[in-house]
Amino acid sequence: MTARVLVAEDDAKQAKLIQVYLERDGHSVQVVGDGRSAVDRCRAYQPDLIVLDIMLPVLDGLDVCRVLRAECEVPILLLTARNTEEDLLTGLDLGADDYMTKPYSPRELTARVRALLRRSGSLSTDRTAVLTVGELRIDVGRFEVWVGDRQIPLTAKEFGILQVLAAEPGHVFTRAQIIDRAFGFDRYVEERTVDAHVMNLRRKIEEDPAKPGYVQTVYGRGYRLVEQP
Repeated sequence: MTARVLVAEDDAKQAKLIQVYLERDGHSVQVVGDGRSAVDRCRAYQPDLIVLDIMLPVLDGLDVCRVLRAECEVPILLLTARNTEEDLLTGLDLGADDYMTKPYSPRELTARVRALLRRSGSLSTDRTAVLTVGELRIDVGRFEVWVGDRQIPLTAKEFGILQVLAAEPGHVFTRAQIIDRAFGFDRYVEERTVDAHVMNLRRKIEEDPAKPGYVQTVYGRGYRLVEQP
């Protein structure tokens, strides 16, 4: 089960922990640190589920929930340090689908996310499991990559990098962001290692690796997958 998940949490350590566990469960995860960014990113990213902390700066989680519920039916899992019945009922009344009180188990959170996704029926297998850019197809569920009718064998790290880039065509990812999203717990990966993997990836998927049509370098910034090769 692969889904797009938006995590709105201003505690960087908590956000990272949630991201790591959800990505280990196969999901594509984006993180924001305030309520206004949560609303804006939800509109642009169109996630399948939102993990939403109540105590957010700029715009608190309850206001975010109120705004989003007026616009869409995306499942919302609230995280709260408040444990009074009134606070929890307010969140549910505003349209949250589930809640967890802090401290919580990351494994339980991951299980709750899976349950909400199953219950909501919001997943579209074609959209979330198969990413397509031009003739390039990335089948996340099958761990397969195709260019036209040719299947391309990739290593796990090459596949991870391509999946990160293909989740948001046109978006520029720094090397640090690619390491964070593609390699997870492998904290010893260096930025120059990303360059080596990208070079190998280009050799496999590009018609001319010296003039890449898919994975482009943005000098001084990082890499992106073109939107329309």
